[in-house]
Amino acid sequence: MSVHRRFIRQPLAEFFGTAVFVFFGTGGDCQVVLSTNKGVASSPKGDFLSVGFGWAIGLAMGAWISGGISGGHLNPAVTLAMAIWRGFSWKKVPGYIFSQVLGGIVGAGLVYGNYKQAIEIFEGGLKTRASAGLFATYALDYMSAATCFFTEFLGTAILVFTVMVLTDKKNNGKPPPGLLPLALFLVLLGLGIAFGMQTSFAFNPARDFGPRLLLTFAGYGKQLYNYRSQYWLWCPIMGPILGAQVAAAFYSLLLSGDKAEEDERQALEQEAAVVNVKSAALSAEQRV
Repeated sequence: MSVHRRFIRQPLAEFFGTAVFVFFGTGGDCQVVLSTNKGVASSPKGDFLSVGFGWAIGLAMGAWISGGISGGHLNPAVTLAMAIWRGFSWKKVPGYIFSQVLGGIVGAGLVYGNYKQAIEIFEGGLKTRASAGLFATYALDYMSAATCFFTEFLGTAILVFTVMVLTDKKNNGKPPPGLLPLALFLVLLGLGIAFGMQTSFAFNPARDFGPRLLLTFAGYGKQLYNYRSQYWLWCPIMGPILGAQVAAAFYSLLLSGDKAEEDERQALEQEAAVVNVKSAALSAEQRV
C-alpha cells in the first residue's frame, strides 16, 4: 500500500485541493444567484463580492490542503508553467492535470447535487445557460471574441506572475510557506473584483472544463460547447494557458534572481551568522 500511495499521493492532493476550490466557488455562485428567485429564498443571499470571496476562499483552502504535498498547483496553466520554467517534472504533468479536471468535476457535482432542487425551481424545469453559468463561465453579450480571450489571458497572466513571485526560492520577500494560500486568496479576490464581470474570471482551465463536463453528464447538451463557437476552448482554456506562459517567461527572464545574487545572499547570511556567534562568545567571556 505504501508503494502505491507514494505514486498517487501528489495527484490525489491536486484532486482534493481542486475539488475544494471548485466546491466553494460554484457553491458561492449558486447561493448568490439562486437566492434571487422568490421561489427559492425570501431575499437574496449575497452579491458579486460574495462570489469573489467564495472563489478566493476556495483557492486558499485548496492550496492549504495540497500545498505541502503536491505544491498546490490546482490549475493546469500553473502546472504547465512550472514544468516549462521551474523544472517541474514532465512525468507528473499528465497526472496533475487529470486530477485537477477530475477534482473540478467532483467539486461541481457535489454543489449541483446540493442545489439541484433550487436549480429546477430557478429554471422552471429547464436546463439553460442561466444555470449553466453557475458552474461554467460565459461572457457578457457585448464582449467580442478577442476581448473575451484577452480578459482571460490578462487575468491569468497576473495570477501566474504573482505565483512565480511568491514561490521563487531566490526572492527574499516571498511569504513563509504556510502563508502562501493567504496571498493567493488576496490575489484571486483582487482579480475577481477587477476583472470578474466580463467573463466570470475562469483563469484556470480545470475550474471551467471540470464543471462543464459535469453539466454534460447532467444533460445540458451541446449548448455548453456551441456558445460562440469555440469559446469554451479559446477563452477559459487556451487563454489561461497562454497567459500563464507569457507571465512565467517575463518573470523568469527579467526578474527572477540569478545564481550570483543567490551566492551573494548566502554569503551575507553566513557572514551575519559568524558575527552573531562571535558576539555570543564575547558576551559569554564578559560574563565569566
